[in-house]
Amino acid sequence: MVVFDSDLNARMTSSLAPGLARKLKKVLETRTDSPELLASLGTLSSFYADNTLQARRNLRATIERRGLSINEEFLTASESAQKALDAVESEVAGLAECCDRIAKSLSSCSSMTGDIVTATERLKQELDYTTQRQDLITMFLNNYQLHPEEVAALREEDLSEDFFKALLRVQEIHANCKVLLRTHHQRAGLELMDMMAVYQEAAYERLCRWVQAECRSLGDNDTPEVSDLLKTAARSLKERPVLFRYCAEEVANTRHNALFRRFISALTRGGPGGMPRPIEVHAHDPLRYVGDMLGWLHQALASERELAMALFSTDATLGTTSRRFSTEASNLVSSKSGRMSKEWEREDGKAEADMAFVLDRVFEGVCRPFKVRVEQVLQSQPSLLLAYKLNNLLEFYGHTVSELLGHDAALSCTVRDLQDAAQRTVFDIMKARGDRLLKYPAPVAVDLSPPPAVTEAVSLLLELIDTYESMMVPAGSKKPDFGPVIEAILDPVILMCERSAEAFGSKTSAPAVKRGSSGIPDPGHGQRFPGLSPSQRRLSSVETLLSGTPAILPAQGVMAIRKMFIINCLSAIQQPLAVHRVADVCVRSLQSRIEGHIAALVDSEVGIILDRCGLQKKVAYIKDKLQKGTQPEIVPKEEDQDDGKPMAEADGMSPTAVAESLKLFFGLLGSNKGAVPEFEQIHVPQLRSETCVGVAGALANAYELVYNAVSDSANGYPDPKSMMRHSPDQMKTILGL
Repeated sequence: MVVFDSDLNARMTSSLAPGLARKLKKVLETRTDSPELLASLGTLSSFYADNTLQARRNLRATIERRGLSINEEFLTASESAQKALDAVESEVAGLAECCDRIAKSLSSCSSMTGDIVTATERLKQELDYTTQRQDLITMFLNNYQLHPEEVAALREEDLSEDFFKALLRVQEIHANCKVLLRTHHQRAGLELMDMMAVYQEAAYERLCRWVQAECRSLGDNDTPEVSDLLKTAARSLKERPVLFRYCAEEVANTRHNALFRRFISALTRGGPGGMPRPIEVHAHDPLRYVGDMLGWLHQALASERELAMALFSTDATLGTTSRRFSTEASNLVSSKSGRMSKEWEREDGKAEADMAFVLDRVFEGVCRPFKVRVEQVLQSQPSLLLAYKLNNLLEFYGHTVSELLGHDAALSCTVRDLQDAAQRTVFDIMKARGDRLLKYPAPVAVDLSPPPAVTEAVSLLLELIDTYESMMVPAGSKKPDFGPVIEAILDPVILMCERSAEAFGSKTSAPAVKRGSSGIPDPGHGQRFPGLSPSQRRLSSVETLLSGTPAILPAQGVMAIRKMFIINCLSAIQQPLAVHRVADVCVRSLQSRIEGHIAALVDSEVGIILDRCGLQKKVAYIKDKLQKGTQPEIVPKEEDQDDGKPMAEADGMSPTAVAESLKLFFGLLGSNKGAVPEFEQIHVPQLRSETCVGVAGALANAYELVYNAVSDSANGYPDPKSMMRHSPDQMKTILGL
């Protein structure tokens, strides 16, 4: 179809005239679906009503008439706007004409007022210069002159905050004058400094008199209140050390007298209305009496220190006025002079020194009455426990007072001296007690129990330990060493026990002897030991004690009794102390002593048993032989040479002698009672068991030594099995090991 149309167009174009063909082509190529064409056709349909031939021919004219009518309507509508624009244009032209006239008037006025403008500029410069000079003069007056109200404040009778503000102002001006001296205005600076110095000296003298008067009134009240004004005044006076010293001495003297009166009143009269009661009412109770006095002094020290801190402390504890004054002064000094800042940094140390001086002087008066009363208590022969408690109490308060007043203060020295006196009293009492014990040592009891003095000493020591463990200790301090107290109490007791043991068995010592409760038979009843002749039988340690004839006792039996008695005494001391850590060193020392006495007792009893059987020398010979065999001498001694003879041929070592001794040994062990000591009079079961085991072990070792020597064929003993009925292991079983 498209090809057909294009062919048709081509044929029609070729048959029509060129102009008509072009128009026809243009019409045919026009797009009928474009928005513009559609809009035009829509508009055309609004006024093109008749679709006739004549109408189609007049279509162009119709469209042109339509456009003309639209333009006429537009002109009619815009006629009012045109008239308004013409009116605006006429107004703008009038304004331009007015501006031209104003410009001409201004041009003429500027030429006429030139002189006036020049004069105004000159006057303005003069005003600025005068204002600048006025500011300088005002600044100078503020920095170098006092205002009339400030001068009046310095001369008023009653001090107020205005006085300290004026005094601070004087100090500022004085500091500013030092800056002025470094310029070319030195004369003015010197004159102003002299004037401010006069004001300053007069103000400080007046301030000193006022402070002294206020400080005198502090003695009228037990707990005076320090006003902010007085704090500020004391702070200000630190700039004049001499005046400040006068005031500090006035405070110290006033509070010194007031505190002395209060202390005497507290001792004798008590508080208002009799409550609290006078301290001396409790003079019959030394510990409470001294404690109340120390407590009162400590409480007074706290209140007096608070008063001194209020007067002489640093900025942190000052009142509002004082803090503001000191802060302003500090800012002034730090801004004007770096050299003065170091002095302000040392102010804390000076304040502490001032407080120490005042407090030392205040409490100096109560030292003597307090010391006299405590010395009376110490001289009244108190008990050891009471004296020790007083010593601890004085030591605690001595540390406390020294921390508050200083180590060299009068009250600190007084309490320290009293504590030394109390400590001397404690050791004097312990020394006198020990001397009495050593002068009259207690006799040895029948059951070898410790003397009553031992029990009393241990009980007293336990009370002292309880007091020591519950004593008050200042923060940061350690408890004193308790070792000297333990030594001072126990050393005389132990020495007394040793002397009592040494006295037993002498001609002057014959204790009353009764039959023991343990049921040990009296040796006079003729108890028999199988195989022992009367000459070989020797009394045991228990029999020795019960024999009642110490003057003729064997030395070994006496020594055994002495050792058991000392063991009982030492164990009676050690056991109660073992639970206290403070006595650990003493407990270890006592344990080593007990072990030494047990070892000596074991050696003594083993020696007695072996001597009864005739084995003592034989065992010693065998030990000596073995020692020489293990450590041969380069040149043997002449008496030690045995010409190579076997042991069986040595003196006292023949088979018959050894067999007889072993027979006696077996018979002694086979007896029912009394053969091997049981040490029933050692009161502590554990120590008794250790001693018995030690004796049995030593006997077993001695038997094993003889058994090995007899069994050795080199020693020349015939038929050793007939001589040695038991092996070493069997012997240990027999001995209960």
